[in-house]
Amino acid sequence: MIPPGLDDAALYAQFTALDGVLLSGGGDINPVCYGTAAISAVAGVDPERDHTELALAQWALEANKPLFGICRGLQLLNVACGGVLYQDMSEMADSIRHTYYPGYPNDFLAHPVVVARESRLEAIVGKSAFEVNSLHHQACQTVAPGLTPTAWAPDGTVEALELAGYPFALAVQWHPEALPAAAESQALFRAFVAACEQR
Repeated sequence: MIPPGLDDAALYAQFTALDGVLLSGGGDINPVCYGTAAISAVAGVDPERDHTELALAQWALEANKPLFGICRGLQLLNVACGGVLYQDMSEMADSIRHTYYPGYPNDFLAHPVVVARESRLEAIVGKSAFEVNSLHHQACQTVAPGLTPTAWAPDGTVEALELAGYPFALAVQWHPEALPAAAESQALFRAFVAACEQR
């Protein structure tokens, strides 16, 4: 784990020792990072964490280090590459419910995702559709240039992003760490670890 608040020199020194970068879930990314003023639904903003993770994501992509994003991690990858977020799912027309907290266990299967054929995600999980949990209130509004959506919720919400031609850059909107018994979750973490080992 790398704490936020390190100066860039210390942060880069930590980065050079990494075989890969995992961007985990958490609070909202400051909308300033993608050129927008915050609405009242935005919560949990941590500017130091934003700075730390945006730097790590950009350095990882520049160095071809494996990168795996989870929930906020998907959103951060999109922002790091120039994309824009819905600050709240209420901004997305005809959105289904995606925010199953509090009141639901983190492993509650909220909806299916459909996976793009011949994507890295499909190759990893070996399926074109499966059920996932849903613990987010933000999502991709504009996908950044170079990133490819490779899974979607029934309402069209982007549930996975990949960077084409890159050794391993994959992010998912759900929380596979909260579904440890699911074959898809195990496959995702095995694939990330294998990419780090190859690195």
